[in-house]
Amino acid sequence: MYTGFFEVFSIGIGPSSSHTMGPMRAAARFVRLLREEGSFPSVRRMRVDLYGSLALTGDGHGTPAAIAYGLMGLDAETMDGPREIGETLLLGGEQQIPFSATDDVRLHKGESLAEHPNGMRFTALDGRGETLSTAEFFSVGGGEIRMNGKSPEKQDRVSSPEVPFHFSSCRELIELCEKEHLTIAQLVRRNETSLRSAPELAARIKLIVSVMNDAIDRGSRARGTLPGVLHMPRRAPQIDARLVERFRRNETDALTIIDWINLWAFAVAEENAAGGRVVTAPTMGSAGVLPAVLRYFERYGHKDSAFSISMGTEVLLLTASAICSLYRANASISGAEVGCQGEIGVACSMAAGGLAAAMGGSNAQVENAAEIAMEHNLGLTCDPICGLVQVPCIERNAIGAVKAVNAARLALRGNGSHYVSLDSVIATMYETGRNLHPNYRETSLAGLAKHALTC
Repeated sequence: MYTGFFEVFSIGIGPSSSHTMGPMRAAARFVRLLREEGSFPSVRRMRVDLYGSLALTGDGHGTPAAIAYGLMGLDAETMDGPREIGETLLLGGEQQIPFSATDDVRLHKGESLAEHPNGMRFTALDGRGETLSTAEFFSVGGGEIRMNGKSPEKQDRVSSPEVPFHFSSCRELIELCEKEHLTIAQLVRRNETSLRSAPELAARIKLIVSVMNDAIDRGSRARGTLPGVLHMPRRAPQIDARLVERFRRNETDALTIIDWINLWAFAVAEENAAGGRVVTAPTMGSAGVLPAVLRYFERYGHKDSAFSISMGTEVLLLTASAICSLYRANASISGAEVGCQGEIGVACSMAAGGLAAAMGGSNAQVENAAEIAMEHNLGLTCDPICGLVQVPCIERNAIGAVKAVNAARLALRGNGSHYVSLDSVIATMYETGRNLHPNYRETSLAGLAKHALTC
């Protein structure tokens, strides 16, 4: 099953693709459903019930506000940050109704829906309080939603577009590449240009890169504290200032490159935590990993690559997209389903494989890099303190980015042969994630969220 490039990389606002973008899209979809049914003009009140992980960490992830944005018909891709929510909203952008993000969004913290840990139920009421329509949605990772009771082909997703090359495993992907004499990036480009023109593809990739780089630049400058009960100060500007001063003084340190990678990952992760505009890669909680590795290639890695910076950037992202497609087909990118190995782990794997490709690695070396990266993220739990995408999430982005660069370098120092296949490590990740106790899967009920601080 092929996942399209722009489903992997989508633009939106933080702090969470599954807890912010997904519910926002579900709310907008429910409004469209009301229009389709003809009940929209009669709606006088909305009620939203959140279950499982959405209920347990919804406040910290900004879920109630995101639902209000979606009900108003706002577009996550064009929003540039959070907005104030009052006691009323314009449903679908045209019909004013009373709405309280506190009272009308109900958190069922001790209850989960069977289909997925990120479940939500929308109910539209008329003036007498009678139910006009109700629907259940699930936020399954990366901003993707599924509606209960609808067949997969009718879902609001673009997971299996009509493209020349479909693959459900890395083995199939490599065999296709060998048969067609293509690199992984070339195969993905062929798929994507079957859906849109080559100039449009290039322009949209350029936009994705621009948003990633803008997030790095904004986050490197922004000061103050992040929203939430932790009152956590931003660290990226301090790291940036120290690096600039070190450069001014012409001080040398063999590990300065690592400091820069840490800075770039921190900058994006902090922007995400503040509700800023970032790119899912593959999620928002892990949005800092790939941009940091991309900036590493632009500043340092391209010097040892046969590609230009712009072409190497495309190769990196196209290859990373194919790797993410494998995880989405055979495992999960939802922290609520498999823990943080599905977010930081997948981001690390994508970035490592993409960097190996941009550095001129063979398809076998790309697989090796992606496999190394995930192999050493297996079992990573999702335990955000106070339900905020801040601790340990921001540091994990930095560690994941550095680990991705190291995994790519290890793979490129070999000839591509390896004992553990990417397919086997993906299967292991999914099995490990499903075997994690639910408290370690984005609930803030265990791990660091239990032992480090009380909220």
